[in-house]
Amino acid sequence: MDRETAEEVKRNFNVVAEGLRSDIRLVIEGLAANTDRLEGVEARLEGVDVRLDRVEIRLDRVEVRLDGVEVQLDGVKNELGDVKAMVRPLISRSDA
Repeated sequence: MDRETAEEVKRNFNVVAEGLRSDIRLVIEGLAANTDRLEGVEARLEGVDVRLDRVEIRLDRVEVRLDGVEVQLDGVKNELGDVKAMVRPLISRSDA
């Protein structure tokens, strides 16, 4: 290969290399932008996670309260059964 051809190849290589550098810079900028966006999404998801934990705690409290209400209703149901048992004989006597 003569000197002139070598210089031409070198110039072409430099042009290609500069184009690659430019493309690599664009890729790096795009990755940086995506990283920033992902960090923002991650921060928002952490906030959502905290809020969901609070909701879960509140739901647990509601569940405990509902269990208490259920126990009370069972007591009322038993008392009504007792009242029915006491009233039935009285109703039967008054019909007779």
